[in-house]
Amino acid sequence: MRIDLHTHSTASDGTDTPARLVRKAAAAGLDVVALTDHDTTRGHAEALAALPEGLTLVTGAELSCRLDGVSMHMLAYLFDPEEPAFLAERELVRDDRVPRARGMVAKLNDLGVPITWEQVARIAGDGSVGRPHVASALVEIGVVPTVGDAFTADWLADGGRAFVPKHETDPFEALRLVKAAGGVAVFAHPAAVKRGRTVPESAIADLAAAGLDGIEIDHMDHDADTRARLRGVADELGLLATGSSDYHGSRKTCVLGQHTTDPEVYGEITRRAFGAFPVPGAGGA
Repeated sequence: MRIDLHTHSTASDGTDTPARLVRKAAAAGLDVVALTDHDTTRGHAEALAALPEGLTLVTGAELSCRLDGVSMHMLAYLFDPEEPAFLAERELVRDDRVPRARGMVAKLNDLGVPITWEQVARIAGDGSVGRPHVASALVEIGVVPTVGDAFTADWLADGGRAFVPKHETDPFEALRLVKAAGGVAVFAHPAAVKRGRTVPESAIADLAAAGLDGIEIDHMDHDADTRARLRGVADELGLLATGSSDYHGSRKTCVLGQHTTDPEVYGEITRRAFGAFPVPGAGGA
């Protein structure tokens, strides 16, 4: 089985619609794909309606969290999307994205960069607006050559000249909410230092004690030494080790199935979840 547990669609900051994403996942030879848009489940219905035969969809979301001033992401799988407390928190995070993006546009204007809110909103479309959309606007007008080049201290990285913070959930509260909604929680790309500051690895033990299920190890932002070190952490703490592409369509260079999760680990995730269940495709539209 080929299992990719981290992808994004136009419901957040990917460039493929949910329907196109699942069709591409099937064409890429995947057996299981998780749709984990940022702080939203709005793409799930479209993905399910288009799910090709032979492909199983794991519903999820990537949660924006912050620990001791450092941004981190939590992948939540197979939770009940209508559980009230968790739904309210996701909406709080998502609703704060618009004023935050407007603030980044204003800071960029103050730096002499002529992007507009209308441009960023057009790029975001119906998705949850975020830094990648602002970065894409910078690419459009030639300020930076790629989206990744916008995530520096000069521009949009944490603490950068145009950075604006947003509401982010305390990860221990996120764990409580995910568990109460019947979901499974995995720390996304915990050592992706190229994105900016990361939480210390010592914090993973505290998160594990609070109910963290796993850590994402095989990821494009982790080199071989980092993966080996994280596997040691996972083994020591009894955490599941996952792998995935973090696919965003054309917004990033990674491809579907670039990294995958062991079928036994996937099976354990599905055994632990009780808020929702994987959905096998029956030949969608």
